[in-house]
Amino acid sequence: MAKDDKTVLLERIYTIPLRREFRKVGHWKRTEKAVVAVKEFLQKHMKAKDVRLEKSLNDELWKHGIKNPPHKVKVTAKKEKDVVRAELFGVQKEVGKEKKKEKKARIEPHVEIKSDVAKTGQEEKKTVKEAASPQE
Repeated sequence: MAKDDKTVLLERIYTIPLRREFRKVGHWKRTEKAVVAVKEFLQKHMKAKDVRLEKSLNDELWKHGIKNPPHKVKVTAKKEKDVVRAELFGVQKEVGKEKKKEKKARIEPHVEIKSDVAKTGQEEKKTVKEAASPQE
C-alpha cells in the first residue's frame, strides 16, 4: 500500500513568470515575494492548497540574494493526493543517504601508522639530543 500512497496523480511543467509579481514590493523583499508568487501560481493551476518547494528550486530563487530573483523559473510540478511538490526543471534528485554510508565504509582506523609515527618521532628526538650533547 505504500506505493499507492505516493502515486503521482498529475505532473506538469510550467514556466512561471515572476517579474510582474516581485516588482510590486520593495527591492529588499523581492525574493520573498517571488517564493510566494510561485506558491500562488501552483495553487491556482494545480488546484491544491498545500504547495511545497524542493531545495533545488528554493536555491535557484535565492541564488542572487534577496534583491535580485530570476525573472522566470521553469518548474516541474507533481501532485500527490492534496500535496503539490515543485522542483526545478531538469534537476535529478541525488540520494544522499547512500553516499554517506559509502563514505563511512571506506574510512578505516590507521592505528599502526600512528604508532609508527610516534616511534619515529621519539627516535628523532633522541638523535637530536645526542647530536647536541657533543657540541656543548
